[in-house]
Order: sequence, then structure tokens, then C-alpha cells
Amino acid sequence: MGRRVRIGVTGPTQGGDLAWLMTRLALWRAGAEAVRLRSGRPIDWQNLDGLVLGGGSDLAPDLYNEGNGDQDEETKLPTTGRGWRDLTVALLLWLLRRLFSLNVRQPKADAERDRMEQVLCRFALHRGLPILGICRGAQLLNVVNGGSLHQNADAFYTESPKLRTVLPKRPVRLAQDSRLAALLGQQRCRVNALHDQAVDRPGRQIAITAWDKNRLVQAIEHTERPFVIGVQWHPEYLPQVKRQQRLFRALVAQAKQRSQPS
Repeated sequence: MGRRVRIGVTGPTQGGDLAWLMTRLALWRAGAEAVRLRSGRPIDWQNLDGLVLGGGSDLAPDLYNEGNGDQDEETKLPTTGRGWRDLTVALLLWLLRRLFSLNVRQPKADAERDRMEQVLCRFALHRGLPILGICRGAQLLNVVNGGSLHQNADAFYTESPKLRTVLPKRPVRLAQDSRLAALLGQQRCRVNALHDQAVDRPGRQIAITAWDKNRLVQAIEHTERPFVIGVQWHPEYLPQVKRQQRLFRALVAQAKQRSQPS
């Protein structure tokens, strides 16, 4: 049996332990070894087969130009859950997030992480590594390619209370011809919502491939790379949703294919 491919997973300079553990679990289930990448620690660049740009604190505004955008008329979002399994996982994650945040709280901004992830993302793009950007990671992927962000995504939502949950409750529509739609096997799905910022103007060779009812961007992908996808939601917090776990399996499959000797 050959070695497991090694997938780098970025995270905050301090904290972020639950997101790391959930991502590590998802990658392990997909057949890969997760390697934690944090600013201030040595990084074995040459032995990475793929990259997950993780979620966390907001990107510094000086990395992009904030845009306000026009808001479309609000369509009321459903607020019902999707069964006992979703509720059980959500309750467990809520308890774990509370537990992991007792000792270390993530700062609103993390300049060291911003710098590290920009370099890592450019390195991965240059080397042709498969990349999955999660929430902040999708935003960073867009910024690295010259795009911009909405600094306050809440301004696009008029529902009260604001929908912020690990449950898959936000309806999302996927572009029919996108890799993401083909990967998930559907054009509509429900995702969780934990973000403050969102993609505004797409960067070079970046296509918008999913959006919600408020026309806020929910996913992007690179038009010239076989697997460079960014999602606004957190699939690592949806271990009970098999279709969402396909994101990690596809990332690992692409990494394995790339690592095989020609």
C-alpha cells in the first residue's frame, strides 16, 4: 500500500482547534494525511500534495477593495431543520466550539496568517496542486487572484434573526456547468452559514459557481485548474451530509492522481 497523500490545512495563528480536527477527520475519511499549517511554524512545502485553505478570522481590508453592491429584494429563507441527525451534529459541534473557545479566542484579524496563506496559495497555484478554500479560504483564493470582497456580508441579509448556524439551512443554487455541481450531483443544496465577508468582484480566471437567494456569492472555482474550488460554507462541519464530504474526497482523489509517477 502506498503512502497517504499529504494535504496541508491552514488555520489561525492561535486557536482553531475544532476546525482543524473536523477537517483532519474529513481528510482521513477520504484517505489522506492532514498536515497542520500555521504561521511561525516550519512548512515542508515540497511534500504537500494538496491544500485546504481553512476558515477563521476576516481578511485584512487592505488586501482588497471593499464593495457595497446592490441588494436584490429579499426572499424569505426557510428556517426549519432537516432532521434529528443534523440537530444532533449541530448540538455536538456547538458544545465543542464552546469548549475549544474557552482558552483561546481568535482575533478579528490575523496579519501573520494573511501573509502565510497568500504565499501558500500562490505556491499551490504555481505547482498545480488541488486546492479547497473554505469560507475565509475561498475569499483569500479570490483575493490572491486579484478579486475583491464585501467586508460586511450581513448587509445583504434582511431576515431577523440573522442566519448564523452550523446546520445546513441556507439554500444555495449552483451553476449548471460548474465542477461543483457535477461533484455534488445537484444544482441546489443547503449549507451552513458562519461567514462575515464574501466574494464581491471575482479575480482573474475565477468563476462564480454558486450563490444564495440574496445573490451573494457562495462558491467560486478556477477556470484553468482541474481542482481549485472555494466554498463560502464549512463542509468540515457537515460530516453527516455525504454529498458535502465529496469535496474532500475529490480533493484527495485529485492529489493522488497528481502524485502518481507519469
